[in-house]
Amino acid sequence: MNTSAEEIHQGELNTAPKSGPDKRLYIDLDICSSGKCDKCEIKCSYFYHPGNNGIVSVAELAAYALVCRRCEEPHCVNACPKDALEQQKEKNKLLIRHNMRCISCKSCSHACPYGTIYPENVPFLIHNCDFCLDRRNKKEEPLCITTCPYGALSLRPAEGEFGADTFLVGNNIIVHSTHWEWEKA
Repeated sequence: MNTSAEEIHQGELNTAPKSGPDKRLYIDLDICSSGKCDKCEIKCSYFYHPGNNGIVSVAELAAYALVCRRCEEPHCVNACPKDALEQQKEKNKLLIRHNMRCISCKSCSHACPYGTIYPENVPFLIHNCDFCLDRRNKKEEPLCITTCPYGALSLRPAEGEFGADTFLVGNNIIVHSTHWEWEKA
C-alpha cells in the first residue's frame, strides 16, 4: 500500500519500506548535487505544482533520510527561528520540516556543519510530490522524468538487488545517493 504525499511530509515516512514489483520514482541525488545543473529545470504534470516544487519535496525527503548525519545536537533544528525543523527521536533522528511554519530563511542550511541541508530544497512555497500515483499509466511516464535533461529521474521496480548506494525511502521512492553512515565515520 502506498503512502500519500501528505503523510510522508508530516513525519509518517515508512522507515522500513518493503520491496515489491510495483514501480517507484527513482531519483539520483548524486546527479542532482553534481553541479551539472544550476537549477532544477524539470516540469511537473500535476496542475497545482507550478514552478516544479513537487520534485523539490522528493529531493528534500531523500536528503533527510540518506544524507543527513542525524547529529546528537542538531544545530539546524536549534537555528530555526520558527521551530519548523524537527528531529524525530523515535524515528532514528529523522528530520522533518513543518512547511506551514517554515519561512525559508535557510538558517537551518547555514547552521548545518556538514552542508547536508541544501538551501535550494528549503523553498517558501512547497508543493508535495504525489508521485503521479493516480496518473501513471503504462504508456506515459510522468512529465518530471521525461523533462529531466540529466536522467536523474525514472520509474523502476522496487524488487531484486539494488546497486551500491541505492536505497528504498518510504513506500514510493528509490534513491541513489552516496550515503553517509555513522558506523563508518
